Amino acid sequence: MAGLPAVRSRALIAVILLAVGLAATACGSGSDDASSERNLCSPPGVSAASAAPTNLASAQSAGTDKYTTASTAPVSSIDTSKLGLITPGKLSVGTLSDAPPSICVNGAGSFTGFDNELLKAIATKLGLQVEFSGTEFAGLLAQVAGNRFDVGSSSITTTDARRQLVGFTNGYDFGYFSLVAPNSGGIKGFSDLNKGTRIAVVQGTVQDEYVVNTLHLDPVKFPDYNTAYANLKSGQVDAWVAPSAQAEGAIKPGDGTAVVQNTFSLDNFVGWAVSKNNQPLTEALNSGLDAVIADGTYAKLYSDWVPRQLPPGWKPGSKAAPLPELPDFAALAAERKPADTAAVAPKSTLQQLKDTFFDWSLYRKAFPDLFKTGLPNTLILAVVSGVLGTVLGMLLAVAGIARTRWLRWPARVYTDIFRGLPAVVIILLIGLGIGPVVRNVTGSNPYWLGAVALALLASAYIGEIFRSGIQSVEAGQLEAARAIGFGYRQAMTLVVIPQGVRRVLPALMNQFIALIKDSSLIYFLGLLATQRELFAVGRDLNAQTGNLSPLVAAGLVYLLLTIPLTHLVNYIDRRMRTGRPDRPIDPVEAATITEGRG
Repeated sequence: MAGLPAVRSRALIAVILLAVGLAATACGSGSDDASSERNLCSPPGVSAASAAPTNLASAQSAGTDKYTTASTAPVSSIDTSKLGLITPGKLSVGTLSDAPPSICVNGAGSFTGFDNELLKAIATKLGLQVEFSGTEFAGLLAQVAGNRFDVGSSSITTTDARRQLVGFTNGYDFGYFSLVAPNSGGIKGFSDLNKGTRIAVVQGTVQDEYVVNTLHLDPVKFPDYNTAYANLKSGQVDAWVAPSAQAEGAIKPGDGTAVVQNTFSLDNFVGWAVSKNNQPLTEALNSGLDAVIADGTYAKLYSDWVPRQLPPGWKPGSKAAPLPELPDFAALAAERKPADTAAVAPKSTLQQLKDTFFDWSLYRKAFPDLFKTGLPNTLILAVVSGVLGTVLGMLLAVAGIARTRWLRWPARVYTDIFRGLPAVVIILLIGLGIGPVVRNVTGSNPYWLGAVALALLASAYIGEIFRSGIQSVEAGQLEAARAIGFGYRQAMTLVVIPQGVRRVLPALMNQFIALIKDSSLIYFLGLLATQRELFAVGRDLNAQTGNLSPLVAAGLVYLLLTIPLTHLVNYIDRRMRTGRPDRPIDPVEAATITEGRG
């Protein structure tokens, strides 16, 4: 047993070192950098007021408004029982967490931002509860169309292409978007972009569509705004096209970047997405929007969260809605302009790297939520999918080596499909395809469907692991078992399969480690704030701060899980190959064994 203490000691040392690192991070001196103190997911107030951009691209037209309704019905006339909600009395909303100040998760773990706070106010007018779930923008409209959510809230610009999939409410915000470039570069406007320019966009957004269909260029696509901007700061891309609110919120003194030009979005307003077949809900939200505009709620939320001058000729709500009574944001912006123009020296590359990935105060802020929310959910998803995947994998392995082709062929087809398709595709197919069928069981909560999807994915790999282990057992083992009177099933169950499983235990442990990391893909299905796993928790804090340090903190917690398991795998593998070490026989035991012999 000498090998076991050595392995245990090495694993323990690794965990202790990591824990010391975490403790040092948590107890380290806080950063004085403004980025760590600045919470992008809190309302900036009128002190952050901005005027309408003066450097608008002249070639871009806002287009003709063809969709805003002439008027709306009074809120008092809305019958909420006829809104076709997934859960009566509750508005199920799919949203994002990475685009403050419009949509984000705050430090208390609640979905907020201008879009979501405005939707809460409208729901209050209608007498509805609101339940927010986080998801990815790439799948949000499909989830609304498939009735996974009643409403999609994500600063969605209402293009004609998107109207083919979902319906939209009247506009509640407008769509400036900005071109961000390094101060020292040669890009001063959209006209400077060409086929050799690496242009960052977030995949599936209107900025992506604008670069592809209007500028006819091939952008570099990223999953979220912070990652795109981090690549611009590090020089991996030459420019970034983003919504103006996200662009202005991301740029910090010393970044060496600036908004060089702005333009209107293609259809010039932002609305909430609703199923095309649910016109009563669309009309109810339009009525609620006009109501919160009329009573001043809209003006207060707008001033708190996105205090910027409205573009000429545009207003929120229906054409009959009153114009919101907003402060003079242009005058407020002009008053503070001299203080904002103080020169700040650009940060060095090393300083940018440190501030982006190693902000110790953000590590200290991230770990409590990572351990309280992220770690339990990651372990639950990994353990549940691991157990289910192991059981199903064993059935697949046995079927795969069965004598009858009616068992063998389905097992092989299943394995080929689930090993060949990307994990995200399987998760979306299970979550969005089966979700509506089992809605009464799951309550439209895809958390456990996500675990099932992971289990189905894992079973294809685990089944092949088991099959290879079983087939590696010498044929003589089966023959010997049959020779002493075992039937085929008994021989396989009691002799061959146990030996095969023993041989592949290290590979099974590696698969479990992979499941721990794959649990982050469940976020695509849309989860409540309390159901976020490690990576999602890190992303949410990343969105609040515009800094990637929380994602590194999440990675450290993954290491805390996987390093001990990796050493356990190594120990099992060595033990399988070398067997149990010899142990000297105790003298008393030896005397007992030899007692009575002549």
